[in-house]
Amino acid sequence: MKERAGIQSVEVGFTLLEVLSKAPGPLMLRDLAAAAGMSAAKAHRYLVSFQRLQLVAQDAGSTRYDLGPAALKLGLASLSRLEAVKLARGRVPALVEQIGHTVALAVWGNHGPTVVHWEESPQAVTVNLRLGDVMPLLSSATGRCFAAYLPKDAITPMLKDEIARGQKQRRADVPGSLAEARALLDEVRARGAARVVDTLLPGIVGFCAPVFDSDGHIALGIVALGPLGTFDPEWNGAIDQPLRAAARQLSSDLGYRP
Repeated sequence: MKERAGIQSVEVGFTLLEVLSKAPGPLMLRDLAAAAGMSAAKAHRYLVSFQRLQLVAQDAGSTRYDLGPAALKLGLASLSRLEAVKLARGRVPALVEQIGHTVALAVWGNHGPTVVHWEESPQAVTVNLRLGDVMPLLSSATGRCFAAYLPKDAITPMLKDEIARGQKQRRADVPGSLAEARALLDEVRARGAARVVDTLLPGIVGFCAPVFDSDGHIALGIVALGPLGTFDPEWNGAIDQPLRAAARQLSSDLGYRP
């Protein structure tokens, strides 16, 4: 079959976006250009256009480049079209009404568990989270849920990095060793959900229940958040039970059979 003609400059420029998407953080022009296999001058011309389109942003202080708001919107739009997310979004309003607290959906993105949908209860306390936020693996219910059900070889390097950062920052809410982290994740699997109380967000309780696809892989996490004063933090309580029931039903609808 004859290959259809395209626009080569678009394909070349996309290499820069691909490098940024895989990088652990913002990059200097010379490093970005080198990773994309082009000269700095050539890369700069593409980056000027990408900045105009908001696909790329440049920090005024460090002059480093990173993905811009338009790239985030495209990524979130793509993630929201996943079958599991579309199905779950339709169930969120009823769950919010049932538990009376904020419910979010998260999927595994390029850099970790990523919030792709968010619905607040009318009486909910505002929580400082946004669509596109990537949650830490060990100090958030969302992160613990994904870390517990993803393959160990894929998740271990990320756990080690987060433990090292936690030790450097003297964080009490992050396990001090890989053994402690694995024990924590064993508990998540034993209970079938993850919970944090007053850790990542002061005064906030969070539960996250996993949703599995037909192959038994974690497809997304359903998250419930609320303030300690009005949110039931107990296992098998007024939040935990309906959240896990919703996750089990979604898993079943996606073809998962325990």
